[in-house]
Order: sequence, then structure tokens, then C-alpha cells
Amino acid sequence: MSALASATVAALLIASPSTTDAARVAADGGFLLGNAHRCGIQNDRIVQAGELIRDLILAAAGDSQEQDEATARFARFFIVSAFVDTTGKQPVASCQIVSSEFEQLEQHRAVADASKTAAGSASSPHPRPGDGE
Repeated sequence: MSALASATVAALLIASPSTTDAARVAADGGFLLGNAHRCGIQNDRIVQAGELIRDLILAAAGDSQEQDEATARFARFFIVSAFVDTTGKQPVASCQIVSSEFEQLEQHRAVADASKTAAGSASSPHPRPGDGE
């Protein structure tokens, strides 16, 4: 298991348990982006990745309450991960691994943006299940 995956598991064990996809996306995204901030990745890149995480939360959330809970969970994980733990009790992910994982997330963003442009929907709202049926 990679150091980032180990640290993610540890962080998830500390946080309140969740069973929704939106909550898992929020926790993983907050952990990755928080660590990206801690590791010095440029803020504009983190903001763009945050927009992708927000879109994933919206897609995974069943309703507005679940969306709000997942967004709050994202914020908690981001804050906890963004600052170095001076006590040494909290696992800290390797910046090399964080950078690699972050770049993989950015590649997903590029693919998503390219598919929107190809479909002619670069500025249209995100479809939800059941739209247009």
C-alpha cells in the first residue's frame, strides 16, 4: 500500500464513518488537496482540482443535504491535511506521492474538459440522472 493510501486510510479511521459515495469523494479529495497545499502545489492548480472534486460530489450526492454534508467533510479533510502535524501523531503523506496523485487527478480534469468541448457542452450545466429522458 502506498504511503498516500496508508495516510488516507488512517485519516478515514479518525473521521466519522460514512457510507455515501459523495462523502468518500469529499474525504479523499479534501485529503489530497490539503496535502497538495501543504506540499506547495500552486494555488490555482488546487482551485481547479477543487472544482473537479466539487463536480464529483455533485454527481455522487443523492440530494442537497448529502451534498452539503459532503462539502463540509471535504473542508474538514482539507484543513486537517493542509497543515503539518508537529506532534508526529498524524500520518503525513510524502510530497512526492502527493504530487504524483495530484497530477493524475489533473489528467482526469483535462479529459473531462475535452469531452465537454467535443460534446458542445463546455458551458452548460451538468446533467443529472433522468435529465432529458
